[in-house]
Amino acid sequence: MSTPVWERRLRRTLASETAEPLLVLAAGAAGTGKSHLARRLADLPEATGAEVLTWTCGEGAAAPEPAGDGPVLLLVDDLHRADAAERSALRRLLERSRPSRATVVLYRPEELPHPGLPLGTPPLRYPPEMAVLEHRVTPWTTEQVQRAAAAALGDRCSPEAVARLHEQSGGVAQVVADLLVVLGERDLQRYTAADVDAAGVPVRLAELALSRTASLPTSQRAVVWAAAVLGEPVTREELLAVAEGATSGRPPGGACERGPAPAGRAGRNPVLDDALAGALDAAVLAEYPGRRYGLLVPLAARAVRRVLPGPVRQELHARAADVLVRRQPVPWTSLARHRREAGRVKAWLRAVERAAALATGAGDHQAAIKLLEEALASPDIPRAARAGLAPRLADIAVNGLRSDQTVEVLSQIVEDESLPAVLRGEIRLDLGLLLCNQVGMGGTGWTELERAAAELRSERPGLSARAMSALAMPYWPGSSIDVHRAWLEDAAVAADDSGDEVVRTAVRANRAGLAMSCGDPEGWDLLKSLPTDHPDPGIRRHAARGLCNAADSAVWLGHFAGAEDLLREGLELSARSGAPYTEHTALGARLLLEWFTGRWAGLAERCEEFVAATADMPVISADARMVRGMLALAQGEWGAALSWLAGPDASSAEHAAAPHAATTSGALIRLALARQDVPAAAEEAGSAWRKASAKGVWVWAAELAPWAVEAVARAGEVAAARAMVEELSSGLAGVDAPSATAALSWSRAALAEVDGRPLDAVPLYREAAAAFDRAPRPYARALAAEGAARCTLEAFGANGRDSSERQDGPGADAALAVDELTACTALFTELGAVWDAARARAVLRRHQPAKEGRPPGRPAYGGQLSPREREVAELASAGLTNKEIAGILHLSPRTVEQHVARAMRKQGTPSRQELAEWRGPAAPEGPERTRTAPVGAPGDA
Repeated sequence: MSTPVWERRLRRTLASETAEPLLVLAAGAAGTGKSHLARRLADLPEATGAEVLTWTCGEGAAAPEPAGDGPVLLLVDDLHRADAAERSALRRLLERSRPSRATVVLYRPEELPHPGLPLGTPPLRYPPEMAVLEHRVTPWTTEQVQRAAAAALGDRCSPEAVARLHEQSGGVAQVVADLLVVLGERDLQRYTAADVDAAGVPVRLAELALSRTASLPTSQRAVVWAAAVLGEPVTREELLAVAEGATSGRPPGGACERGPAPAGRAGRNPVLDDALAGALDAAVLAEYPGRRYGLLVPLAARAVRRVLPGPVRQELHARAADVLVRRQPVPWTSLARHRREAGRVKAWLRAVERAAALATGAGDHQAAIKLLEEALASPDIPRAARAGLAPRLADIAVNGLRSDQTVEVLSQIVEDESLPAVLRGEIRLDLGLLLCNQVGMGGTGWTELERAAAELRSERPGLSARAMSALAMPYWPGSSIDVHRAWLEDAAVAADDSGDEVVRTAVRANRAGLAMSCGDPEGWDLLKSLPTDHPDPGIRRHAARGLCNAADSAVWLGHFAGAEDLLREGLELSARSGAPYTEHTALGARLLLEWFTGRWAGLAERCEEFVAATADMPVISADARMVRGMLALAQGEWGAALSWLAGPDASSAEHAAAPHAATTSGALIRLALARQDVPAAAEEAGSAWRKASAKGVWVWAAELAPWAVEAVARAGEVAAARAMVEELSSGLAGVDAPSATAALSWSRAALAEVDGRPLDAVPLYREAAAAFDRAPRPYARALAAEGAARCTLEAFGANGRDSSERQDGPGADAALAVDELTACTALFTELGAVWDAARARAVLRRHQPAKEGRPPGRPAYGGQLSPREREVAELASAGLTNKEIAGILHLSPRTVEQHVARAMRKQGTPSRQELAEWRGPAAPEGPERTRTAPVGAPGDA
């Protein structure tokens, strides 16, 4: 942003002893930041060599006099409070201004005794050489509000919350600051627009608005009341038509809503015109673009409404409804609010229905849900009206995002025995879908869906088919794949009985989804039959859901190219069909795809942003949480990994979707193994394997099996581990699942390695690595290739390279293994897998032969970190303990302790955590040696 003209001139005036004098008249409404401006000007570099004088009017202090003839900056604050003597003193100072003197006068224009004349009357006799400039301290822009929110709350303010802060505060800096203080006290993980609304009206703003309103004559107060009740900038005619009721005492238009015509039609009302002008002069009201009028700060309307007597407020709401119903197009959402506050229940509910229908048609499901929630939660709504609105809310909510209030409202309605069973079943169906999909309570949702299927079967077979079709989806925990298949067949029969094409499409989408989930090759053909171009939006939404679910399944299967295509088509169709829930599930699947395919650059940040945006929807955020945890694990941030994978905000084991539960358990097993806690790893493996076996969808065990088999085998239960491998092999027979097939080879390799058969493990590890390479899955490929190299070196030893002259003998095998392990280390480093890279380097150090010609002793690295110190520093800064680092690098804890101490000393850091801030390269290992380490001393090898 360029420096304004007045500030450039001010800087020049203060920088020279011969510059012409300057006067800046800086006007700004209450709270816009004039005092902050004064402090900033006093801190200008040019002001450091000048005499800076401050004078706050209204405090009885005498006008300051400059002490010398050099540059002077006089800051006069609150000129609007000046009495006659202070104003005269300031005028005299300005009339005697000398070169290099700059005066900045700050004031509230709305509180001047003479509007537009800050220095009063008669006009000031400005010195001929004085430059006189004006500056308006304007409200903050959205970008400035965002910066203030970031400074106060970090990155926890959603874009919607920032927009609401700007909207409600009018950009007034003091109001923004006060709201941020209230928000900060709540210490939420993510602040939303609803949190801004719940913050209330800051005390300073309420007192300012109410004191200014109270000082107005009765007619002007009526205009302010009308503006507060309307709650938004409106035209002059609309505002005065509502205000007229507060001054005339005439009743509102009544149920027919044919009140008095707007003032523009009936002619001008001089009294109200003058009242509007007076409220504007007093800065209680403000003019907005389009010749509309409202409170100076929109949030102040709530403070004014709060003190209105009930009958007056109700009458004004009724007149507001009479006025707004004449607009074209009718603002149904605003109209619903006014009708409700006016006590017109039937008219209110009609407006709610119209507003919800329009919002849904525009794809704004959340706005429709909010309207219907508020209506159904009201004690004023008749039972018959509740029965009519509840199905609408339920149907919209299934396609929208989570709302706990919706779940609460629907849960109460389905227990109302006075409602027909069919109606309760219809609502129960959507309640079950909400619990399973948005809320993440799969077990509770499953029960509701079963009850809905039974309640609807005889009279509403189409809806019963939808419930059964949902029960056919295998993601929910607790039921086997055979149970899901049985529900699918029942759903197909009920859908045919219904003759409803929307229901039939829902069942077709789930049939394709079930096949894709299990790795059934038929799934791809079933997807081709989904009617993605059907004119009915309901049919398109089910087709979009089928595509997005299939995309998610394709990611788990390891068909990444197909997943990319399905995601692209599914996201486009979801957006076009108004299915935000489906769209969000696909966005989560995309994060999982990026993890598998090694697109890790910025992935942690993308996951955190997605979790923040969907924090109250555990099913949708599960992909992002899981990926973020696995990234932390690979990077050696084990505490963070545990928090993301199994912390209080993660999905519970009871409700987690089956593939997420298996994958999360695989990561937790790996973490326990890394910490050398084999019993805990084996216990987690046994629990996770039993769940996977009960479900029977073995393609979802791909991320669990290798670690579970290794953990059970390391716990001494080799036979049990072998049985696990055989069960996985049997479960994968005939399926098309590249990831699971590769995981089977990996599991067999892990079992052979733990069982003391490293040469049997090598080809199995390489088989898995080749499969992952074809996918491609670079991280998994590197892990499998690392296993092959590790087992080769274990079998042939470190000296294999030098112990045989045969090109195809043990020496060649060991040399190939070293090359493979070196490549793995490079790939881990490129991905950012700090822990894996350090582990692979440790294996290399144990098995690589010493370089020829290297003299004995330790190299002198001076102030640089040695390669080993760098490895230790990376792991220590990630939060690992000395014992954990020792296990990874095959060192003693004492040696690790010494490496950490040396790294901290060289970097000059006071804590282990700050080691991460050092980004210099490790010193290369060279042949130069300056001293010989004593036998038994800890070294870098």
